[in-house]
Amino acid sequence: MLNMDISMALVRVTEAAAIQSANLMGRGDKMAADQAAVDGMEKAFGLMPVRGTVVIGEGELDEAPMLYIGQKVGIGEDNMPEMDIAVDPLDGTILIAKGLPNAIAVVAMGPKGSLLHAPDMYMKKIVVGPGAKGAIDIKKSPKENMINVAKALNKDITELTIIVQERERHDYIVDAAREVGARVKLFGEGDVAAALACGFEETGVDMLMGIGGAPEGVIAAAAIKCMGGEMQAQLVAHSEEEIERCKKMGIDDIHKIFGIDDLAKSDDVFFAATGITECDLLKGVIYSKNEVATTHSVVMSSKTGTIRFVEAIHDLNKSKIVVE
Repeated sequence: MLNMDISMALVRVTEAAAIQSANLMGRGDKMAADQAAVDGMEKAFGLMPVRGTVVIGEGELDEAPMLYIGQKVGIGEDNMPEMDIAVDPLDGTILIAKGLPNAIAVVAMGPKGSLLHAPDMYMKKIVVGPGAKGAIDIKKSPKENMINVAKALNKDITELTIIVQERERHDYIVDAAREVGARVKLFGEGDVAAALACGFEETGVDMLMGIGGAPEGVIAAAAIKCMGGEMQAQLVAHSEEEIERCKKMGIDDIHKIFGIDDLAKSDDVFFAATGITECDLLKGVIYSKNEVATTHSVVMSSKTGTIRFVEAIHDLNKSKIVVE
C-alpha cells in the first residue's frame, strides 16, 4: 500500500503545478506561468507521506525561494521514507507562454542518494523505449544507432522516428537521419516530454538524441527506468566553472558516460507527469465552467513496473492543493 499511497500523492503534486500554470496559457508571461507552477507544486508537497529533499529543483537557495536544492518537502514524520526529489514544475516555459504543445509538470523521486545530483548544464542524451533496450551506444554515430535501433524494433529504417530538438547543434543528427531514410520529428522546447514519448508505442516516437539540460535528463531517466527503457548520457561542459561545479557535486570524471543505473540508481524510483498543454502522450489541462478543471497524468513505479494513466476532475472551489 505504501507504493500506491506515494504514487497517488506524487501525481497530485504534478496536477497542482499543471492546474496553476495552465491558467496562464498563452498570456505571454513565462515567468508568471513558471512561478504559478512552483507555487502549486510546493503546496501540494505538504501532503506527501515522505521525508523528501529536493536534489534537482529551481536552483540554489540564493536563486530560488521555493523548491530550491536542499529544501525539505513532504509531511516529514520520522516513520516516513527519506527520498530524493527532482522537480520541474513547468518543463516548457516558452511553450506555455505561447500556448504551444508539450508543456508538462514533472517529478521524479527515489530513495535517499538514488538520483544523480546533476548540475545545471548541458547533457548529451540518447533514449529508447524497452523494445530497443541494449541497442544504443552513445559513443557510436547517430547513423549507427539509428540502424541498430531499427533492427532491434524489427522495423525498416524508413519506419523509424527520431525526435530531436530543433537546434543548430543537432543538424548532424537530422542530416544522418535523412541520409539513412529515418523519419524526424522536431520539437522546440520540453525535452522531458520528448523523452517520455519514446517509451510508448502509441506516440510513434522511437528514439531521442541530442543535447539538452542535465537536470531534465535525470528526471527523464527516472521515467525511462520505470518503463524498462534505456538511456545513456554524458555531461557537456562549456567552461572551467562548469567543470568545477561538477566536482563540487561529486562528479569527478566530466567525460563519464552515465547509464540508466547511474542517473537513477535505485530499483524503487517513481515518476509522475501531468500535461499542461497538449502532449504526444498526455492531454493538457481542460477548464470548464464553475471552476472545474480536468487533468491527464501518468504515474509510474519502477519497483512494481506499474504505469497508471490518471484522468482527474478537480473542483477548484474545494481543492486543498490549489494556491489561493
